[in-house]
Amino acid sequence: MRVAVYYRNDDIRLEEMPVPRIGGGELLLRVMMCGICGSDVMEWYRIRRAPRVLGHEAVGVVEEVGDGVERFSPGDRVFVSHHVPCNTCRRCLRGEHTACETLHRTNIDPGGFAEFARVPRINVDRGVFPLPPETTYEEGVFIEPLACVLRGQRRLGIRPGDTVLVLGSGVSGILHIQLARAFGAARVLATDINEYRLRAAERFGADAAIDARGDVSRLIRDANDGRPADHVIVSTAALPAIKQSLQCVDDAGRVLLFAPTPPGVELPLDLNDLWSRQLTLTTSYAAAPADLAAALDLIRARRVRVREMITHRLGLAETGRGFSLVAAAGESLKVVVEPQR
Repeated sequence: MRVAVYYRNDDIRLEEMPVPRIGGGELLLRVMMCGICGSDVMEWYRIRRAPRVLGHEAVGVVEEVGDGVERFSPGDRVFVSHHVPCNTCRRCLRGEHTACETLHRTNIDPGGFAEFARVPRINVDRGVFPLPPETTYEEGVFIEPLACVLRGQRRLGIRPGDTVLVLGSGVSGILHIQLARAFGAARVLATDINEYRLRAAERFGADAAIDARGDVSRLIRDANDGRPADHVIVSTAALPAIKQSLQCVDDAGRVLLFAPTPPGVELPLDLNDLWSRQLTLTTSYAAAPADLAAALDLIRARRVRVREMITHRLGLAETGRGFSLVAAAGESLKVVVEPQR
């Protein structure tokens, strides 16, 4: 089978690899579409394990089922989660499934940028979700990224009437904008330094899209009846945006650091200011099976518009171009790869 092998962001090679052989309890997935995630182009994170086949937003058709698999049959249309928790460790039992060591070790074989992928037994048990007939593959690739966004926003506790500020209007930022609105936010504001993405933020529901190179804290107040935001979501790894988040959040507000920075990045904090203003800083990583199920429901109900976010559909041989588009963060939003092309 053909696979797109990652060596570095500007070196994605189309290679041949044997079709994975499945065992008992496993599935063989014919990958029909896989999204390129912003984390796929975090070279500082990916290159240490190169070469490898990436791709974790995979949807497709069950090609073959192993002995003992009863819930799925060949021909079923499914979304497959690459990471799944054990559901039995202390962290899982406390509801912190994405801190589970098993979740960090699990994956599909070899990855979503391949014509076929083996789905291990544990993933089949708790990480495979049938796609409803009305849900397209284009919509299915958003299940995982939307689930990550959903898990992050649950940490904020957005309530009807709140103002939410999203710093960074890439794919995750646009999903945050839409989900905050679905959660009942009265006003959703967004920033970016890219004009294309500012216009996209407006198109997908932001009440105001603000150039992040300006006096953001003042502009936020101007757009929000003279006060800061109740919640700030940092959907970019840019250090200036992280600093802006503390300037733009209201007293007793919450800041979600959603995007990871490279190792070693430090942020000086005035701890007295943090204490006296009663601010909450939180982070979020990945998604649990319950988040994935909820994300699928949101997509199915069309409460979050995802299909229109796709700007580029590429064949497997064009995966390298897709990585370039995502890494450049220019005039693109969601880039998806169709391995059967």
